[in-house]
Amino acid sequence: MQKPLVAAFAAALLLSGGSGAARAADAAAGEAVFKKICVTCHSNQAGVNKTGPSLFGVYGRKAGSSDFPRYKGLVGADFTWDAAKLDAYLQDPKAFVVANTKNSSTAMTYSLKDATQRADVIAYLETLK
Repeated sequence: MQKPLVAAFAAALLLSGGSGAARAADAAAGEAVFKKICVTCHSNQAGVNKTGPSLFGVYGRKAGSSDFPRYKGLVGADFTWDAAKLDAYLQDPKAFVVANTKNSSTAMTYSLKDATQRADVIAYLETLK
């Protein structure tokens, strides 16, 4: 990288207040997003399904393996929910199901476009054990 470009990048980073380090996900902020958006269809309590399945214990669980009777898109999925899978799913559930299962649809219609909110929600989901 040329010296003027390096200097311009460093100046932009300093002016933006960035340190260059990634922001750590915030489970408390994720809980707030969950309560504002996700709770409409999902519970955070074990065994309490709503329109969608309970998300209690979802982090680290095999996809499509809960007792939710209306699973369609994730039935037969062969992966475990981790941060990367949850992030991709929350960003675009329909595209994720098509890319990661033999199914072509999901009842999940909401997508969480903000990467910070996704990271925070995932950090919160990881605490639900």
